[in-house]
Amino acid sequence: MNAAAIAVGRFFRYGNFAIGVALSGLVVLTALVSFVWTPHSAIDIEIVDKFKPMSATHWFGTDHFGRDVLSLIMVGARNSIAVGIIAVSASVTLGTALGLFASARRGWVEEIVMRLSDLAFAFPAVLTAIMITALWGPSVINAILAIAIFNVPVFARVTRGAANAVWAREYILAARAAGKGGLRITVEHVLPNILNVLIVQATIQFALAVLAEAALSYLGLGAQPPLPSWGRMLRDAQSYLYTAPEQAIYPGIAIAIAVLGLNLLGDGLRDAFDPKLARKR
Repeated sequence: MNAAAIAVGRFFRYGNFAIGVALSGLVVLTALVSFVWTPHSAIDIEIVDKFKPMSATHWFGTDHFGRDVLSLIMVGARNSIAVGIIAVSASVTLGTALGLFASARRGWVEEIVMRLSDLAFAFPAVLTAIMITALWGPSVINAILAIAIFNVPVFARVTRGAANAVWAREYILAARAAGKGGLRITVEHVLPNILNVLIVQATIQFALAVLAEAALSYLGLGAQPPLPSWGRMLRDAQSYLYTAPEQAIYPGIAIAIAVLGLNLLGDGLRDAFDPKLARKR
């Protein structure tokens, strides 16, 4: 058995990781399939077919516009994953850079970065989205921007804390004695040794980004019609909770599966990277 197979097997020893991979994989697979196939169009409106029950033609029925609910959920998965990937990638890049810079320079530089992070925490994603919407209007791009801005201080703080621990290690002193500068030490020694922390945090923030996207779309601040969104499906369904409750159940289950899967995945990664922590729980 090669080293890669052994490493993968070590991760799958943790049940939460295996379940997280299965649930997250289901959501990703659904999004990928939607690029090439959906049972029906997720955009076309057929009022005469509204609120049709589950059938061989419409597996999850139709909504108040006659659109196929399964098709909406499949395309909505694509939207949620895209928003999460872009927002978290942007926040990881900027937040990690700020955290590494603060840890490498210390002193007043570190203090300024941390105080700016505290200031950013005062504006949650929803409030940030409202301010951005007031300037540029509601859209997916603005929702991504709001989620990314909110997550930057999270990664800055996590990176700075993990990097400070690495900077106190003996091999960093040896690297300095060898004449390596701060930038080279950061790239060659600090960043590789905190990657596991960043991967776990990124997975958790990905789950929160999916939830935030649904919340913003529910409030009308995210994806706009005709682009399908799980959050907007929930908003549309609230007017029919007594006559067609399944309209809220299906997107709600989709959001729950995505968030639960990513949280379990992050939990499993944390246990795999730090077995001692897993034994304490």
